[in-house]
Amino acid sequence: MSDIIIRELETNAEYLAAEEIQRATWGMPDLEIIPGHALHAMHHSGAALLGAFDGPRLVGFTFGILGTQHTPGRIDQVAAARLKMYSVIAGVLPEYQHQNVGFRLKMAQRDFCLRIGVRLITWTYDPLESRNGRFNIGKLGAVCHNYLRHFHGDMSGLNAGLQTDRFEVEWWVTSHRAEARATRPWRPLRLEGLLAGGALLVNEAEFNAAGLPVPPLNTVSQPSNLILVEIPTNFQAIKRQEFALAQRWRAHTRDVFEGMFDSGFLVTDFVSHDDAAGRSRSYYLLTHGDS
Repeated sequence: MSDIIIRELETNAEYLAAEEIQRATWGMPDLEIIPGHALHAMHHSGAALLGAFDGPRLVGFTFGILGTQHTPGRIDQVAAARLKMYSVIAGVLPEYQHQNVGFRLKMAQRDFCLRIGVRLITWTYDPLESRNGRFNIGKLGAVCHNYLRHFHGDMSGLNAGLQTDRFEVEWWVTSHRAEARATRPWRPLRLEGLLAGGALLVNEAEFNAAGLPVPPLNTVSQPSNLILVEIPTNFQAIKRQEFALAQRWRAHTRDVFEGMFDSGFLVTDFVSHDDAAGRSRSYYLLTHGDS
């Protein structure tokens, strides 16, 4: 594979290639794909449409539009004072994933915002998808204190019957957190060290006969400024094998995260761990009052 180049999309053929990226990456039906002509029009009007190219071939892209941060109760509602970028979609072809292409695209999006003076990028994702949590919260340094219930409404396919809850993350691109992730490799935290330092695991999962994690009926409640919330490492497998369990995880974590956010906690990091039985475990780290 030749060196990957990150640059803005330039031609109609490249805009059309972005449609294929959406199909290949997300399995999107044509009705849900952002068409090439719409990407072109918004790019022409200032949107950030950045592609990863292997030679002439588009192998990934990220698309962000300018918007405003919602500030209820604030007297100053001037748009320029609340300007942000909303990252609409990003995708990398399957054969180019796990090769740092997605990270480089997000870094290019960050650079775009730094050049035009925008400090904040937001986007949404399913908090039960551990791979996305590890990337967004851990590797990029985004944070989250906003939980959106059933954000996309009802969906079809594997997600039919599952509430489309989402984290709305904030990536403050001029923050020390984002700068650290951009300039040196992320060093994941270790579960043992966090627990030894006083972090409280509020919802340790057990495993059923099929080897799938099951959330507890009740959460642990005691004072701590560091909270660990467990999620499944492979939520897609749970949806395929035991859909009722996927629904249970959704309801369980909805209650936990909404309660924590209402109490002033913020998601600040992501922890992966292999337990004594060799099972992969995943956790969000929440910090009280840490922005």
